[in-house]
Amino acid sequence: MDIYHDVEEAEQFIHICYNETGKTMGEMEQRIIEIRQAIAEQGYYEHTLEELQYGAKLAWRNSNKCIGRLFWETLHVIDARTLETEEEIVQALYRHIEYATNGGRIRPAITIFKPAIQSEQQIRIMNHQLIRYAGYETDRGVVGDPDSVAITKLCQELGWRGAGGSFDVLPLLVKIGNRVPRLFEIPSSLIMEVPLSHPEIPGFADLGLQWYAVPMVSNMRLEIGGIHYTAAPFNGWYMGTEIGARNLADTGRYHMLPKVADMMGLDTSRDSTLWKDRALVELNIAVLDSFRQHGVAIVDHHTAAQQFMRFEANEQKKDRQVTGNWSWLIPPLSPATTPIFHRQYEDAIVKPNFFYDETI
Repeated sequence: MDIYHDVEEAEQFIHICYNETGKTMGEMEQRIIEIRQAIAEQGYYEHTLEELQYGAKLAWRNSNKCIGRLFWETLHVIDARTLETEEEIVQALYRHIEYATNGGRIRPAITIFKPAIQSEQQIRIMNHQLIRYAGYETDRGVVGDPDSVAITKLCQELGWRGAGGSFDVLPLLVKIGNRVPRLFEIPSSLIMEVPLSHPEIPGFADLGLQWYAVPMVSNMRLEIGGIHYTAAPFNGWYMGTEIGARNLADTGRYHMLPKVADMMGLDTSRDSTLWKDRALVELNIAVLDSFRQHGVAIVDHHTAAQQFMRFEANEQKKDRQVTGNWSWLIPPLSPATTPIFHRQYEDAIVKPNFFYDETI
């Protein structure tokens, strides 16, 4: 199915982009004329590099679920729209991983591939994140990340054989149009991981936990001015609770709280002992301390909430409304201790933005 490009959305974006980047009214009007003509003649228009760069930054600024939007203007935008083949695309993904990881000094980045003008040209990165752990279904339950069972099966059907461990990095799975997806192993030299230990609980390291350094989301569609970029992996850095209170703690993920509680000698016979809460706090302390010990950027949820307050103040100075999804903005650990918990936000979708789309 071909993607329809909305003239009105294009014009709305150009108004925002050109106003905020200091363009003249004449430049704006001329650009709109060019866009209207391009859409009339070929059904789509192409963003200039400056439009692409600012549009991607606006998409981060408008992301209702993201608590880290204070840094939206620092996003490094990599233009990969000229790339055609799976081999070219995966090399760009390798470069993104290397640039973003930066030896642990994480840099926010997005790599944008050609837009989905026609279905046969549509590029899709099928991984949820560029680096993500496999999940294997076994007779004794899932080994690894249960959230990755489906893509792990697909990779296996395409010939991949993982080691069967709890923290096996999946290959990259790239699909163009109706072609069969292609698998590409990520060079181990590009993958930075952090083994988890605890500053005050020596036995914690015996749990054998670890996590990768950078969350590079790769299964969302970037929409700028009516143009749909179906492959545009992006990253910031981790907030500790994403790992310690969700990835490793959720019952549908690694479900580590019972093991942490057992290691701590907590009474798990009844919920009223608050063993889950105590184990959750120590697991999150381990994540934050381990990342810092290994020189990998990470932010705790209290600092992140204060940064979001600064973002909100900056936007108010510009007379821009801050939209947000409250249930996502509050951290999953001690949310009532953060200022976000006591505020309200309109969960209105403002474009440019990122979208989950099952069709891609």
